[in-house]
Amino acid sequence: MTQTNTEPTPPERAMIIAAHPDDIEFVVAGTAAKWARAGTAIRYVLATSGDAGSHVPGITREEVARTREEEQRAAARIAGVEDVVFLGYHDGEVEPTLALRRDLVREIRRFKPDTVICYDPTHLLVGDRYINHPDHRAVGLAALDAIAPAAAMPLVFPELREEGLEPHRVKEVFVTSGSETNTWIDISDTIDVKIEALRQHASQFPDGWDPGEMVRGWAIENGEKAGIPYAEVYRRIVLVSKDERVPGATKAATPPPPPPRPGPQMAR
Repeated sequence: MTQTNTEPTPPERAMIIAAHPDDIEFVVAGTAAKWARAGTAIRYVLATSGDAGSHVPGITREEVARTREEEQRAAARIAGVEDVVFLGYHDGEVEPTLALRRDLVREIRRFKPDTVICYDPTHLLVGDRYINHPDHRAVGLAALDAIAPAAAMPLVFPELREEGLEPHRVKEVFVTSGSETNTWIDISDTIDVKIEALRQHASQFPDGWDPGEMVRGWAIENGEKAGIPYAEVYRRIVLVSKDERVPGATKAATPPPPPPRPGPQMAR
């Protein structure tokens, strides 16, 4: 994979899709805050309200959801984001269903983002001490399936067109929390904002533990390859080239790659 230290220009409109409250703050809030400062319109889309995220005896899912939605909105405001959508799926029970894909296509067509940030659905084992949450993987897969090609296809989910939601083509995707990266975002000016946003999720730190040192360490480690003090890293996928974004521009057609040759694992 080609690696680049050239940071892309902040988009006009960006959507960040995640599974739970605090997912964005742990991983990509530095980018969100930087883009918000640059004038990017940003919407957070959370598949769940984190309604299973508590070990308090006797507490209900409804109580947890209310608390975590409040925390998420407070965290978003610190990053400069006012637009937060909760889809209402149950924490710990998310699957990459057609229903979830449709809900994400609906949000993409409503907001019409140029750029979408989502999570890598293939990342299962993280080091020797963490198994990636199944909700993270399910939402990451549903997000990618919603982005390409469903959101841009007029005959996919025709009921959305009946709602007045016309197809929309996302220009680029930033996939985070994966093993392959090609893009670094310098968050040196927003690392403190990211940490303060994460601190809003106080229900997730019941013993008073502060995540600042850990998050700062991750950002330092992320930036080392690119010579950046603090960074967030992504695999950037460009779906619409700059030439295609200019009205009236023409671009030579590129034939699609040939299908892979059948191997032993593809034999039927």
